[in-house]
Amino acid sequence: MTGFGGKIPGMADENSRRIEKIESHVAHLEHQVEQLNGVVIEQGKLLERLKKEVQRQSAAMQTLELDHIKSNQQKPPHYQ
Repeated sequence: MTGFGGKIPGMADENSRRIEKIESHVAHLEHQVEQLNGVVIEQGKLLERLKKEVQRQSAAMQTLELDHIKSNQQKPPHYQ
């Protein structure tokens, strides 16, 4: 005996279960994507903070290096 559209009645149940399983997997994947997106956003913020810190430390080191070079330069005797 066939159901609607000439299909076997049990096939409709099987298709319904398969669709539910696929929908469940898609929902799970969407949740994972949202979590990963949150991680990527937080890592982007951390990366920006670290970049600024490296720039700040680099500038401080350049200043210290210049001060060290200036303090080690001896003036010629006729300038003292």
